[in-house]
Amino acid sequence: MDPHSSAQDVHRCDLCETAIVHSYCDFCHVNLCKPCVVDHISDGYDKHKIVPFQERRSTLIYPKCATHSHKNCDWQCKNCNNIFVCSSCTASEIHREHIFVEVSEVYMTKKNAIADEANKLENVISPTYEEIALDLENQLADLDGGYEKLTTTMSKQGEQWHREIDIVVNKMKTEISEIKVKHRDILQKHLDEIKQIQALIKQSLLAIEELKKSTEVSPTIEYSSKIREFSKLPPKVKITHPTFIPKPLDHKKLNRLFGQITPLSTATEEDVLSLNQPNTSVKTLLDEPELVATIQTGYEKLHSVTYLNEDYIWTYGLTKDIKCFNMKGELLHTVSNKSEQRPNDIAVDSDGNLLFSDWKSRTVNKVINGQTEELIRLQGWVPGKLCVTSNDDLLVIMFSDNETQSKVVLYSGSTEKQTIQFDDEGKPLYSRNAHIKYITENRNHDICVADSEAGAVVVVNQNGKLRWRYIGHPSVTKKEPFKPFGITTDSQSRILTADYYNHCIHILDQDGQFLRYIDNCDLQNPYGLCVDNNDNLFVSESFKGNVKKIKFLR
Repeated sequence: MDPHSSAQDVHRCDLCETAIVHSYCDFCHVNLCKPCVVDHISDGYDKHKIVPFQERRSTLIYPKCATHSHKNCDWQCKNCNNIFVCSSCTASEIHREHIFVEVSEVYMTKKNAIADEANKLENVISPTYEEIALDLENQLADLDGGYEKLTTTMSKQGEQWHREIDIVVNKMKTEISEIKVKHRDILQKHLDEIKQIQALIKQSLLAIEELKKSTEVSPTIEYSSKIREFSKLPPKVKITHPTFIPKPLDHKKLNRLFGQITPLSTATEEDVLSLNQPNTSVKTLLDEPELVATIQTGYEKLHSVTYLNEDYIWTYGLTKDIKCFNMKGELLHTVSNKSEQRPNDIAVDSDGNLLFSDWKSRTVNKVINGQTEELIRLQGWVPGKLCVTSNDDLLVIMFSDNETQSKVVLYSGSTEKQTIQFDDEGKPLYSRNAHIKYITENRNHDICVADSEAGAVVVVNQNGKLRWRYIGHPSVTKKEPFKPFGITTDSQSRILTADYYNHCIHILDQDGQFLRYIDNCDLQNPYGLCVDNNDNLFVSESFKGNVKKIKFLR
């Protein structure tokens, strides 16, 4: 049998190809039996490295020195970008007082790192990808069933509509039959009356014929004319048939009444495996913020986003409907404003109840168990943006009816506790129009307002005293005027505000010092902002109608 043709054969010598291997040349990388070792090293070449076969490939092959070609590089020079050097190089003037590390030590460290990486790839990352692939395969397997269920539900709705339409049509047919009977009865009654008169006329004609033939004087003279009686004709009966007036089909309204198909919602979540990352309570800014997920809301123009809990967010746009989505982008609940107008803002209290301001009715409302209750009603002022404080009080930005004044009012329930409107010199803290002003409370109880009309973030302490104003940061790439929209804060009292026209987010410290931008997540017209309990940032993109979840802290 050919020794190389059987997979079960033991290792053979690479020179004679018959004897069982005994040694290994770690320089030439060949298997050797005992007799062939002597032949292999007899060529006079001094680089051969003969080791037991079990210890093969244990000898490191060092790179040749570029300066001293007859020597191997056993060292790396830390001062010269870790270039390889030999012992002669280390003693040269070029590397005087430089720091050197042994190549073998660097090699072993790297080998251990590679082994660790292989372990993580094999035992952590690869199984995770298998789970993701399995989940996608399961979703694909369930695809037909899910859509079949959808069409079945729609068909049942159609059948129910057909039954209801049949009931309406049959009811109308019965009504028409009843009208037809009445119609016939009226006509028949009048016909019977006419026939009675016709019979009388016929009798009169017969009597007249007898008189015409008669020569008797008395009956002729006593005859009374019937002309006057019969000349008074009965009224003509003209009955108009009932008509069916079909209402024109309003296809849009019909679609709304029948139901709606929510758009395909795709939430992509970028997940990075945490491999031995330290856990620390002090969170620092990431060098590069990461886009975690994108939620498509379906709004043509999206305004605010408010965090409810780790699974849900509330949103609103230019419609009366306030929508609740989960992190997968699925629409879960819809609350409609009774005034049929879009709300001015939304917020969530500590009990998870939705709050919203209504500019048309001048009210702030609370939704409890699906029922909307009026919380605050204003006179002469219109409520704007809202913020629930750490004490579960409510901050409301409002502006006067003539839009000449704006202010911030703190409420406890429905009771006004504090008004913030002027600084110590009696000058207004905020611009007149409150339509585009957002508000948040910082962890240090500062009240922060993004005043778009003024082009500034205005921050006062909890007593209403002005602390500082931020009017933007000089940048060669941010060329549009600073017009802050949404505003929120993180667990470290940093303040984040949306720069709508420059398509980015400004991050400030609690004293108003600019720290950095978030401008790498393809943001388009960022409008509303909020931060969840894990310091993930949610950004509403006005014209795209998307909510983006961004990780910006480590």
